[in-house]
Amino acid sequence: MMLFGLSQTRKITIIATCVAGILFCLPNMVSKELAEKFPSWLQNTVSLGLDLRGGSHLQLEVDLKAVNAEFLSNLLADVRGALRKEHIMYLNLRVEGRESNPKLFFDLKDISNKDKISSIIKKIDSSLLTEVSEQGQVSITVDPIAAQNRSKLIIEQSIEVIRRRIDETGTKEPTILRQGNDRIIIQLPGVDDPQEVKKRLGKTAKMTFNMVDSGAQNTGHAGPDSTMMDYIRGGEEEGAHKIAVRNQVSVSGDNLVDAQATTDPQTGQIGVSLRFNNVGARKFADISANSIGKQFAIVLDGKVLTAPVFRSAIPNGNAEISGGFRTIREANELALLLRAGSLPAPLKVVEERTVGPSLGADSIHDGRNATVIAFLMVSVFMFLGYSMFGLFANLALVFNMVLLFAGLSLLQATLTLPGIAGIAMTIGMAVDANVLIYERIKEELRAGTAALAAIEAGYERAMTTIIDSNLTTLIAAGVLYEFGSGPIRGFAVTTAIGISVSMFTALSVTKLVTAWWFKNKQVQTLPI
Repeated sequence: MMLFGLSQTRKITIIATCVAGILFCLPNMVSKELAEKFPSWLQNTVSLGLDLRGGSHLQLEVDLKAVNAEFLSNLLADVRGALRKEHIMYLNLRVEGRESNPKLFFDLKDISNKDKISSIIKKIDSSLLTEVSEQGQVSITVDPIAAQNRSKLIIEQSIEVIRRRIDETGTKEPTILRQGNDRIIIQLPGVDDPQEVKKRLGKTAKMTFNMVDSGAQNTGHAGPDSTMMDYIRGGEEEGAHKIAVRNQVSVSGDNLVDAQATTDPQTGQIGVSLRFNNVGARKFADISANSIGKQFAIVLDGKVLTAPVFRSAIPNGNAEISGGFRTIREANELALLLRAGSLPAPLKVVEERTVGPSLGADSIHDGRNATVIAFLMVSVFMFLGYSMFGLFANLALVFNMVLLFAGLSLLQATLTLPGIAGIAMTIGMAVDANVLIYERIKEELRAGTAALAAIEAGYERAMTTIIDSNLTTLIAAGVLYEFGSGPIRGFAVTTAIGISVSMFTALSVTKLVTAWWFKNKQVQTLPI
């Protein structure tokens, strides 16, 4: 006989799910040494967040204004070339307002050319907006929507670069999130001293390959298309030694595929080998072939790292930086930064906090006590209110907790203090479905319905209410996860998993246990 609509296949599925939950929850209940002996697919555990494990919290500000100013500065050569091509005379081409609202300005010598300027500038970049005053002063800005989209991409790229750099340092389970329009939150559980991480994150490692302006180098004064930059040797700046570097970037560091520290086996000279992608290799080959005997500069973060001379063409896209490193560690650090990629914008640490492990231990202790107390009080309430059926609900509550931690382990989720609060709340909500079912069974019994029919009616007629109530909670958890950050997301994750699991245990596990009990006892009166 198929009791309560439970087929044999469904029974096996329920039992298999509970057994799988026990297996995946097990690594969280044994020592780390013992868990490492489990199969690789069974070693996932719930990670502890910053507020539980202790560690470092950093809030970074992305300098988007500097990026916008740099974008306009890079257009100077293009604007100059476009105006010359159209034979339009101008004066004082410059970028102003770098710290607030950067704009590119120039003055027209012939005011009659003002109607041509907008179309000329649009050909350079469609996102540029042009205004021409009656006196012939031209101001060029970036369209606000285009600037907003570019800022969004810069933030996303910065987060990805930060993630790669932190992963390179061996830091496990970092939390990296966007906050607001220009902030990034970094949480590093288990990292007590974030100074080394800050040092690496603070470097943009923006590398470019630029030709040296030999004419300006001889005079000692930068021309309109070049900039005097400090030369770095052995990791130290030599302010008295400057090199005139052309502003036009010949090869971007974005074309870099790999960077590795090297040591010449014969001379012992330390260097960094570079390998470019196809685009970078082709550009580098063309430049080296057309510039033999000419000096070029490898610019890192606005300073010249080295300025060798092309002795021959480099067709394969492999180059090497050498002569600027005193130790292999310096070369390794540079290679690490270059492999991780260039930050598209400077970063500034605006907030830094360190959470001690003792505070985390107190939070774990208090959270565990709260969860245990909630579990015991709910269990006592269910037993006193529904007798034997209350015990069935309590058994389902145990599997609810097991499956919850199994789900968190499979997702490799990070458990935070608000997450523990979500678990404690889930305990109360987990039995809510059972309460609805049992109250419906009581109503059926009071109406004179037979025991078996009352149980079946209780599960069937309470189904709609249970789904509606839990679905609204899942929607709320989804909204919290989408728009929240850090601990808020942790609360949303534990709540969502807990609610989903509670629906399974209330509608399946308790149903299976009740069917087994009813079949073996053959009772006429229900103890509820």
